[in-house]
Amino acid sequence: MRITEIKVLPVDGDEKLKAYVSIKLDDCFVVRDMKVIKGTTGYFVAMPAKKMKDGTYRDLVHPLDKPTRQKLEELVLDEFLKVQKEDGRTSLRDVH
Repeated sequence: MRITEIKVLPVDGDEKLKAYVSIKLDDCFVVRDMKVIKGTTGYFVAMPAKKMKDGTYRDLVHPLDKPTRQKLEELVLDEFLKVQKEDGRTSLRDVH
């Protein structure tokens, strides 16, 4: 399965939330509402989640292994940086 499209929608005015992201898999399956978050050690990708009755959050979709998560984050953050750079918002040194 391949990521065939990544759409980044930058968010202004939020200290941590930097963008919403949608990805398309094999041109036939879409995952929306992923988030690019600026954490204490750099940017990371948060999966779409649902708030449970007990107040916790549970991911609706997520990679099942570390290599898949790393590849997904790499592709999404590369596209995020490309969009940010085009808008003059950030530089590569902001990502750890």
